[in-house]
This record gives sequence, C-alpha cells and structure tokens, in this order.
Amino acid sequence: MTQVTARNFFSRPLRALSTAVLALAAGAVIAHGDVTPQAVDTSSLKQVGKEWLTKNPYLGNKEAIRIGDSAFNQNCARCHGLGAVSGGIAPDLRYLPAGQEGDEIFLQRIRHGATRDGRVYMPPFEGILSQEAMWTIRAWLETVRED
Repeated sequence: MTQVTARNFFSRPLRALSTAVLALAAGAVIAHGDVTPQAVDTSSLKQVGKEWLTKNPYLGNKEAIRIGDSAFNQNCARCHGLGAVSGGIAPDLRYLPAGQEGDEIFLQRIRHGATRDGRVYMPPFEGILSQEAMWTIRAWLETVRED
C-alpha cells in the first residue's frame, strides 16, 4: 500500500490541474488558429455571373439572408464577432453604410482584404468565396445594420 505523504497528496491534483490547463490552452490556440475558409452553398440562389456587380442583387432576399447568416458565422465571426458585434479585433460591421455606398466598401474589403505596413489585417476572399457568397453575407449584414 502506498503511503500518503504531503508531497504526493498535493502533487497529484496539481499535476492534473496543470494538465487540464495546458489541454484547454492548446485547444483554444488550435480553435482560434483554424482559419480555413468554409464553403458557402449558394446553389439555391440565382447565380450572378462572372462580372463583378456593384450593387447587391440579394438585398432583402430571405434565402440569401439565411445563407449569409451561416456564411458570416463560419467565415467572418471569428474576427468581426457573433452577430457582427465586434469585440474590438476588427471593425463592427453593423455600422457599414446602407445601400450602394456600403456595398462598395464591403466588396472592396472582402475581395481584396486589408494590409498595412506588411501586416495582413484581413485576408482577401476573392477566389475563395464566390461573388454570390459574398453578396449573401452583405445581404445578412443589412439585417443587423445600425445607424
């Protein structure tokens, strides 16, 4: 039978606790670091073609909004926040201007990303997300917009 000493009485729980903390930390790092863009299925929507539009063709389209909500959560929320409510890491997209002005700003940034002083603040999504997928996200953003 093992004799219980103060040393092994306290060291076992501390080892277990430190192992649990390390596992949680590793999980958090892996979860945050996994930024692989997720596919967005827009096959139920009218396709817009290869020419880039300057105005959102899906504004007010319920199916596009549903798709855009999911697409935002899968591809944008890790930086821009759930519900587009930013925690300060990236811009709060609820305050994008309405209408065509907002469409232009949104499309420029999502297509080309943002880089300053050689640091990537937002990756470009052109060639990763389709134009249709981008416009569904914009259609959803219009539903959570604030003045």
